[in-house]
Amino acid sequence: MAVAQPVVKSKAPSKASSNNANQKAKTQMHRRSRTGCYTCRLRRKKCDEGTPMCTACKHLGLCCEYKRPMWWGNNEARRQHKDDIKMIIKRKKLTEKSSHTIQTSVGSVGSPPGLSHSLPTSATFSDPLDRTRSASIDSQFAFNFNSSPNVADYGVYNPQMHHSHQDFMFGMTPYEIDVKTERQMFVNDVPTIRESTVSTFSTYNTPPPPGTVLSSYPFDGEWTEQVYSERRESLGEEALNVNFFDFSHGPAVHSRQVAIELDEADQRLLDHFIQHVMPTIFPILESNQHGSVGSDLVLPALQSNKGYLHCCLMMAAQHYKATMNIPSEEIDNDIMRHRHETIKALCEALNRDENHHEILEATLGLIFFQSCVGRYDDTLPDIPWHQHFQAVNSLVTKLDLPRIVSDPAGQLPQTPFNMTLTAWIDILGATMQGRAPVFAHTYREKHLSPTNPSLGLRELMGCDDRVMYLISEIACLEALKNEGMDDMTLCQHVSALGDQIGLTEMGDTAGPKMPFNANGTLSPKQLSRNVTSAFRLAARIYLCSLIPGFSPSQASCVGLVEKLTNVLQHIPSGPNGFDRSLGWVYLIGGSVAGASSSFRQFFEERIAELGDAATYGSFGGVASLLREVWQQTDSFVPSPSASGMVELPYISWRDVMQMRQWDYLLI
Repeated sequence: MAVAQPVVKSKAPSKASSNNANQKAKTQMHRRSRTGCYTCRLRRKKCDEGTPMCTACKHLGLCCEYKRPMWWGNNEARRQHKDDIKMIIKRKKLTEKSSHTIQTSVGSVGSPPGLSHSLPTSATFSDPLDRTRSASIDSQFAFNFNSSPNVADYGVYNPQMHHSHQDFMFGMTPYEIDVKTERQMFVNDVPTIRESTVSTFSTYNTPPPPGTVLSSYPFDGEWTEQVYSERRESLGEEALNVNFFDFSHGPAVHSRQVAIELDEADQRLLDHFIQHVMPTIFPILESNQHGSVGSDLVLPALQSNKGYLHCCLMMAAQHYKATMNIPSEEIDNDIMRHRHETIKALCEALNRDENHHEILEATLGLIFFQSCVGRYDDTLPDIPWHQHFQAVNSLVTKLDLPRIVSDPAGQLPQTPFNMTLTAWIDILGATMQGRAPVFAHTYREKHLSPTNPSLGLRELMGCDDRVMYLISEIACLEALKNEGMDDMTLCQHVSALGDQIGLTEMGDTAGPKMPFNANGTLSPKQLSRNVTSAFRLAARIYLCSLIPGFSPSQASCVGLVEKLTNVLQHIPSGPNGFDRSLGWVYLIGGSVAGASSSFRQFFEERIAELGDAATYGSFGGVASLLREVWQQTDSFVPSPSASGMVELPYISWRDVMQMRQWDYLLI
């Protein structure tokens, strides 16, 4: 049976409704054609298409692009871009989590300032030849030592960022330390169980690790007594001044207990620090003064200096994280907890305006230890080294250390260790930033002094003090160049400083040789000669780079790099060697090493010999930075000049650091 269908009469639309429909259709077509910014498309996230930036990109600090970017059409570039965005998102989440942890963990004591953190944008990961930098997104936290009028502020800036030398390399008597830790349980504020544990760290009868460069070294059970006897004989002439430094801690800690009250988790960190971190902090100093780093510097400070203790526990956690290479929320919390406690202890000491030596010691530890164990790619928020150094500057000035070490009338029996470490960081840190060292005048006075030239830089790090003073002068010259010094005057100063560097070579005509005695023991003096030669050649390269028109392909530069490679071959390598104390040398030399230079292959071999130790600390940062510089250099397509010569441009490692927003200390 047929069913009648209803008839619907259509009505012609009005002009207004027609316009609304057209506009709605255009809007829908526009939305369909846009489908979000390319960053959200890459992340497969819904985009609200806000202008000039969508909400998601604005929140994460990403580059929001509605116009098709160049990387979109390349699968490999798209994959790399996606990985970079994932890393930025991870940093953002960790920063928010860490900031929340710090804010909620403060007890009755006033909250110390927060840790600054800055997120790189996607422009950070742009094409290698793209020199533009997008602004970083800084947190609004600032660290201010505002309790003392003479201590500089810690502003907001970008954060950045050895397996042990065993006794077989050293020439002093062995020693052992007992570290006593205590913990007590409280129930409703009533003390109950109290436990004590003693951990003994001994250098007696410790055989050398396998794979040591001393292949002829005896490995039988009687090696200890025999070798120490040989060292006492041979190192009478070879040892440097073993009583050079004043560590400001009173009697050294030899074979006695060190009582430190810690809970179980921190006890494990302390054990890790003493066993794995402490032997690697100052390997050259330790090679000459066996045990002094522990007995004279670190262990006494752990007992008396709360800020220093938390600093060392933080470094132990960082080292553990770097060596285990396993992401762990627990170890990240340990790092941030002790970082917070270190800062709080420093703020409390400054509020009391006392114990300036202890504050200086802990602050120097925050700077230098970080360059030993920190990772350049760590995502945890931190205060950059140069903001810590502002506090060091004020503390050193308050303690009058520059005058004390420069006074010609006051011949010090021992040099303040903290001033020597400050000078090392100051000189090489200045080259990282293209500025003059803070205490450049002090180094100039020491350089010109006929009676009191040494500041202990050779004893601490192996490089002769005069060479370090000249590196300070080169840094001053670069600062003047950046301020607009004319080329003629600049070249005159370069020539004069080159002559001064030449004077430091007088008496050193034998050339480099392996720093071992006939019986296989290390020769500290020969090691120092080799290290000094390496720094001297790096200083010449650094000086030449200031000349207008400098090119790494110039014959003079190529020759210096080859000489440097030869010297570095005479410095012991591997986890028990000294490469990780030469980060600045490798940076300066490697930054001008061309694709055909033997330096590059040599450097890769040294990385392989270091193993995991090559991935953290300054050396890890140098390795990453040099590979970035080499990538940019090798991607450049040269064109012959009018003379027919092909010269490669000088791509400054500092420009690459700034482009990548890397802000770490490479020394």
